[in-house]
Amino acid sequence: MSAPAKTNQASNTAALEKLLRGAVDAGLAHLRRIDPDAASDLDVLRRREQTVPSIVVVGETKRGKSSLTNALIGVPNLSPVDAAVATSSYLEFVHGPQPAAQAYIPGREDPIPVRIEDIRDYGTVLGRLPEGVRPPRRLEIFHPAPMLQYASLLDTPGVGGLDSLHAEVALDAVERATALLFVVDASAPFSQPELNFLIEASKRVNMVLFALTKVDAYPGWRTILDDDRSLLRAHAPRFASAPFFPVSSRLAELALQMPADAAAEIVKESRVAELQHGLIGLAAKGTALKTANTLRAVRTEFVRLDLSVGDRMKSADPDPALLERLKEERGKVNSRKRSETKQWSLALNTETQRARVDAQSRLRKYITQLQDDFGKTIEKGSGGDIKKLPYEVDRALYAVSIRLSADLEHRFRVIGQRILASVFSPQELNYVLRRLNAKLRTAMTAKPQKEGSGDQSLVVMSAFSTGRGLYSLASAGGATLGASALAGGIVVPVVGVGIGLAAGAFMMWRRKVQANRSQAKVWLREVLGESRAALSDEIATRFTDLQYALTLALDEAIERRLKQLDGQIAEIDKTMVEDKNSRQKKRADLQKEREQLRARIKQLDEVLIKARGIAPAAPSDTQGG
Repeated sequence: MSAPAKTNQASNTAALEKLLRGAVDAGLAHLRRIDPDAASDLDVLRRREQTVPSIVVVGETKRGKSSLTNALIGVPNLSPVDAAVATSSYLEFVHGPQPAAQAYIPGREDPIPVRIEDIRDYGTVLGRLPEGVRPPRRLEIFHPAPMLQYASLLDTPGVGGLDSLHAEVALDAVERATALLFVVDASAPFSQPELNFLIEASKRVNMVLFALTKVDAYPGWRTILDDDRSLLRAHAPRFASAPFFPVSSRLAELALQMPADAAAEIVKESRVAELQHGLIGLAAKGTALKTANTLRAVRTEFVRLDLSVGDRMKSADPDPALLERLKEERGKVNSRKRSETKQWSLALNTETQRARVDAQSRLRKYITQLQDDFGKTIEKGSGGDIKKLPYEVDRALYAVSIRLSADLEHRFRVIGQRILASVFSPQELNYVLRRLNAKLRTAMTAKPQKEGSGDQSLVVMSAFSTGRGLYSLASAGGATLGASALAGGIVVPVVGVGIGLAAGAFMMWRRKVQANRSQAKVWLREVLGESRAALSDEIATRFTDLQYALTLALDEAIERRLKQLDGQIAEIDKTMVEDKNSRQKKRADLQKEREQLRARIKQLDEVLIKARGIAPAAPSDTQGG
């Protein structure tokens, strides 16, 4: 780029930053007058410090996020890429003088150092953690790669895809984003979960770029790109013109293994450099990006207030038929309170007991399978296999914990679908879910961790999670559960249960077993028996906590709905006895307030559209459609 062009670009960026700051200041000033609490929260967001911009890599499982992250950094396998060990924590890659890493463990204030070669153990679902260490929520990895001088990269979890279980971890990473790099691949167009996640994540981040991976494996990638753009126009029009970068991480990694003179053509064919340059150029405008994100948050608050004014306008212009409907609904709710509460409780008890029995059955099946597999190892394995047995059993129990956690999460969600969504209207359900969240958080954060102690303890068991000890399952409009962790979701009580061998189990092995196969069988039977008993107790506790919290939520939701209806009826009664002039004045005041809010939203949209202009230009062969 020529010097005059660079000067002109810098001038345009500075002008945009000034425009964005002015819009944020004006929006917050107006918000302070009508909602001081919301304005105060946004002030904190605006003052949040940012050094190097953060590019958060998000997308569905198996789309190639980790491979692309490695290609952008230029270090193969730095972020684990195997399908069997996909990331469970999010990995933040930042610039440092030499390779190093540290893990942020739930319950610990300071991070713990981690060797680079141990990243796979700490940051993957089936990694082997040191005894007593819970899986981290976040890993910070330092590396002197040139790309990281300009922007940090965050690789988000891909296990299970963008479903209700793992979307929370990815959305937590999005909180740290200056911009999003949304990864899709050339095998198929956007899936509905991808579009849902994109819409949710982009509420917090104004700038989104797309990477279309695996183009070397799919020669027809341009057709998929056109389909992706069509889906964006239909479901997320804000991103219809966002830049797409076609890349091949596989070719980029191959080039790193070749001599420099032979690698040049492969590097060019991988097209990763195009995306690198685009991200570096975008990172140079980090201040504008951060301010645009704040402005988008301000806009979200104005939209919320606009909806609130709409509800008030309905009360200011009462419809006698609406009043009758509300009174009829109140009568039905009150009747349900007297006659149906016991039925709901009975149905809830039936569902939880059924799910509990099912979970216990699956646990029995898992442990029986381990008993058979390791029994064969003891009978037919070599001396080396026998020697490694305690470590293999410990790892297998951890894997069973993960599998059982997923089973429990599914069963809790089913209970929510069958009971809550069938009992309450969408409006009532949202309140029930919010109250349930609070109760389960309180109950489970106060629950002490269980640990074995002494030589006789064979199993150590403790709760583990993505960080808060909870997984979110969200309400999708009341009919189903599981769409968005921010829409008012069920938070199931510490679904993650971690189990492994205690020090006593290893000591008993060394003292009594060693190479004796008969003693090894006895040891295995005792260890797995204790493990099953511990997990069985934990399952029972989980379901007891869930049933108690749901029962309270049912009772409180009914009381809350009655008060809400009483308030609406009283407001309409009051309005109906007012004279015509008073009603007209109230409606006019509310209409004026709404027009002002919508004018503000329109102004913010105009500025945000201009902010999209700082996006890097897409490659010329992707700009069609």
